[in-house]
Amino acid sequence: MSGNKTLSRRRPVALLIAMLLALTACTGEAGQEPQPTPEPAPPAKVSLQPGDGTAEVKPRDDVAVTVRDGTLTDVALTNGQGKQVKGELAEDSRSWRVTEPLGYGKTYTWSGTATNSEGRTTPVEGSFRTVAPARTLGASMNVGDGQTYGIAMPISITFDAPVRNKAAVERALSVETSTDVEGSWAWLELDTAVHWRPKEYWPPGTDVSVKADLYGLDLGDGAYGENDLTSEFSIGRSQIVRANTQTHRMKVFVDGKQTADYPASFGLDSDPGRVTRSGTHVVMSKHPTYFMNNPAYDYEDFEVNWAVRISNNGEFTHSAPWSIGDQGYTNVSHGCVNLSPENALEYYELAQTGDPFEISGSSQPLGPRDGNYHDWTYSWGEWTSMSALQR
Repeated sequence: MSGNKTLSRRRPVALLIAMLLALTACTGEAGQEPQPTPEPAPPAKVSLQPGDGTAEVKPRDDVAVTVRDGTLTDVALTNGQGKQVKGELAEDSRSWRVTEPLGYGKTYTWSGTATNSEGRTTPVEGSFRTVAPARTLGASMNVGDGQTYGIAMPISITFDAPVRNKAAVERALSVETSTDVEGSWAWLELDTAVHWRPKEYWPPGTDVSVKADLYGLDLGDGAYGENDLTSEFSIGRSQIVRANTQTHRMKVFVDGKQTADYPASFGLDSDPGRVTRSGTHVVMSKHPTYFMNNPAYDYEDFEVNWAVRISNNGEFTHSAPWSIGDQGYTNVSHGCVNLSPENALEYYELAQTGDPFEISGSSQPLGPRDGNYHDWTYSWGEWTSMSALQR
C-alpha cells in the first residue's frame, strides 16, 4: 500500500518536466530569425575602348576591352576580312589590349564572352572604324643594321614631305646606347628631316639602337605615318682628320695618336666659289671612281679616283696627280682636298662613313646647307633649340 503512494507522487513531477521541455523547445523555434535569400551576383559589365560605333580611331590608339564584376572567358577583335588582331589578356583576366597597330580605314568588330562569379555570361560585342588619312608620308633612315660608323655620325630620318606635328614625331623616336651618351633631335631641311647627334663625338665602341614608331602617327595637315623604322649599328674606332688650308697639311689621328701627315692642296683662297670651307665636315661616302661636275667652271664628268666625300657642297678628298707640285705649298683646287695618288688611296682605305674631318684656316665657314651631315656646324645650344620638344 505504501509503495503505491510513492509511485503516485512521482508521476506529476515527471509529467511536469516533460511539459516544460516541450514548452522550451517550442519557444526556441519561434525565436529564430528566418535566413534571407542570397542576392544574385551582379552581371559582368563590359567596357570597350573606343566605344561601340566610334569612328576616326588612330591605328596606334589604346584599344582594349575591360570587365567589372567578372572575367573575360574569351575575346577577339577582327577586321573586315575576319583576320584577328594580336592582343594580350591581363593576368587577372579582367582586360585585354591590342598589341599591334591597326590598319587605316578599316572596321573592327569585337566578339567574346565575359562571365560573372555565378557563371552567367555577358557578350563582348561592338565595332569601331579607324581613320582613313588624306595622305601618308613615308620615312627613311641613313643608318643601316649591322653597320659601323665613325664618331661624328649623325642619325637622320627623312620624310617625303614637311612634317607639321613635329613634337609628336620626336616623342615616337628613341635612341638607346650601350654607354651613356647625351644627344638631341633637331629639325632640318625645311622640316622634312629630323637628325639626332650627340653633344660631343660618339664614344668609340658604342652600340646604338634607333626606333621610330611612325606608322599610324598623326603628322598633321591630314597626313599620317606610312612606316616604322628601326636600326642597330655600332660606332667604331676614333679617327679624326685635322686639315689646315694655310699649312697645306692633312693629318690623321686614330684613337688620339697621329698616324699620317699628308701634303695637300685645298681650294683656291681668292675665289669664294672655289675655297675649301672651314668647319667640322663628316665623311659621307667613298667612291673608287667619281665623276666631278661644275658647270660654273666649265667642267663636267671629270673623272677622279679614290674620292671620299666630306660635305654636301661638293667637297671631297681625291687623287690629283696634276697638282702634286702644289700639294703642301699652295691651294689650287676647286674646293676639294687634292692628294697624291698614293696618299689618296691610303686615306680612302682608312676612311669610314661618319668620321669627322676638321678643316681650319679658310676664309669661308662651312654652312648648314640644309643639314645634310653638316650637323656639327651648329653649337650645342643652337642644336637643342631646334628640337620641337624644346620650343
